[in-house]
Amino acid sequence: MTNKKRATIPSILEKKKTGKKITALTAYDYSFARILDTSEIDLVLVGDSVGMVSLGYENTLPVTMDDMIHHTKAVRRGLHNPLLVADMPFMSYQASNESAITNAGRFIQEGGAEAVKVEGG
Repeated sequence: MTNKKRATIPSILEKKKTGKKITALTAYDYSFARILDTSEIDLVLVGDSVGMVSLGYENTLPVTMDDMIHHTKAVRRGLHNPLLVADMPFMSYQASNESAITNAGRFIQEGGAEAVKVEGG
């Protein structure tokens, strides 16, 4: 682990404001998170692409909240410096604001994420 200061949402926003580059990569497991933690990466995303990369699905549609939380927790255990962002899977936020808030809260409470990502379509 480097002596790098832990990335936070305010530190990421400051980089954006000052025009500094923001670096991001995707991780799905503890081992890769440990490697990324030694780098100068600003944020790490646990993407719903885990469905195709690690779980063998044809696309991201079958990925569940439980799948995503499982992988987010594994990445959290290996990550100390970059900001951890979790990807909201299909139908985890589209049905209602209540389900979106509940599921985003699960990522933070259960998974250890510091932010969530949603995609519009």
